[in-house]
Amino acid sequence: MKVVHLNTYDGNGGAGRACLRLSDALKASGIDSKVLVYYKFGQNPKIDTFSKSPFQKARAIYNILSERYFAKWLSKSVKTPFSLQWFGRSVINHPEVKNADIIHLHWVNHGFLNPKFLAQLDELEKPIVWTFHDSNAFTGGCHVRYGCENFHQQCGNCPILKISGKNDISHKTWVRKQKAYTELNFHIVAPSKWMAASVKFSSLLGTRKATVIPNTIETKIFKPYVKSEAKKILKINPDKFVLMSGFMPSKNDKHKGTPYLIEALEILSRRAGIQKENIELVIFGNKENAEMPEFPFKTIFLGTINKDDHLAKCYSAADVFITPSLEDNLPNTVMESLSCATPVVAFTTGGIPDMVKHMQNGYLAEYQNAEDLANGIEWLYHRPNKEEIQKAARLSILTDFSEEVIAAEHIHLYETLIDLQPK
Repeated sequence: MKVVHLNTYDGNGGAGRACLRLSDALKASGIDSKVLVYYKFGQNPKIDTFSKSPFQKARAIYNILSERYFAKWLSKSVKTPFSLQWFGRSVINHPEVKNADIIHLHWVNHGFLNPKFLAQLDELEKPIVWTFHDSNAFTGGCHVRYGCENFHQQCGNCPILKISGKNDISHKTWVRKQKAYTELNFHIVAPSKWMAASVKFSSLLGTRKATVIPNTIETKIFKPYVKSEAKKILKINPDKFVLMSGFMPSKNDKHKGTPYLIEALEILSRRAGIQKENIELVIFGNKENAEMPEFPFKTIFLGTINKDDHLAKCYSAADVFITPSLEDNLPNTVMESLSCATPVVAFTTGGIPDMVKHMQNGYLAEYQNAEDLANGIEWLYHRPNKEEIQKAARLSILTDFSEEVIAAEHIHLYETLIDLQPK
């Protein structure tokens, strides 16, 4: 069986990483699996690209930048990603795509596969699987919906666009997608139950079949290290209680929920029984230290970590990983932390409850409730059986998200779809 995975970028962002991890898991299970991306930044020999020649690279850059520039120009100043999908390119004549038994789509925005070129895939008469890493496939342009329910109808009156109305750009994009989806038969993979439920509510794809199959993770790389030793690597006193959180571009960032984290830590620092001098906060993935807010605990900024084995040691050094995200499909950071036996405190939102089991391998706080987020951190801080929770975190990943488990679920889906093809 030959499977080709299509993604815009090579490992940039959660979708790119999830795509590559799945391909590697499939190869480990004996499947001929390849990843093809629209634009390749890195040098990973396992990833091929549609944009090899200087002309193809230049065209890809033009499409990507044009898509992003026009979307930014037409949108309000909000931290909600929006795609116009005006730009794109055809892929049906590429030999790897033509020779594949299964075409597996992932994140295909930023000038790659717009509705016109998606519909064109139907000409190949092959089973097509599409993993929804965010909500864009079934909205009129946004990738993160928050409380907007316009996608239940036909979009329009978009709260993100500067010029909004019944027949605005979001509605016109919805119409283009509807036409494309009418021509193209594909099977949806939702990495979380929340994403599958969201698809069912959508006017574009509510009648389509969707299978819930989570993303996977390299459990032999993201593994537990001895906490005291991992803390020493980060030059942290082994006796300190270490909080960890991920990339936060600014205090006002809406999607990542940074203000809730700041408020939760302020609340925690004022509580009786909390020794501020015994707690340290570690932040990784930030762009500029100058953009970071003030925290009530001693804070270490690690910057961007490019080596996964070192990232695993950072997770292992933490006693709790905190993610205040307000909407997330199946965030890699949560899975990585649990795989390293570090419990997670998060809001009850998106696909996070698929991974975090309340008061078993972490704590699920009430949505947008900073005080309850603080409760979760305090619960772990005072917990006498921390080792049991850490073991439960690791076991939950091995049981439900390991490479073997997720590869087997995808292979079963692929075989089912191939069997359904006209002979």
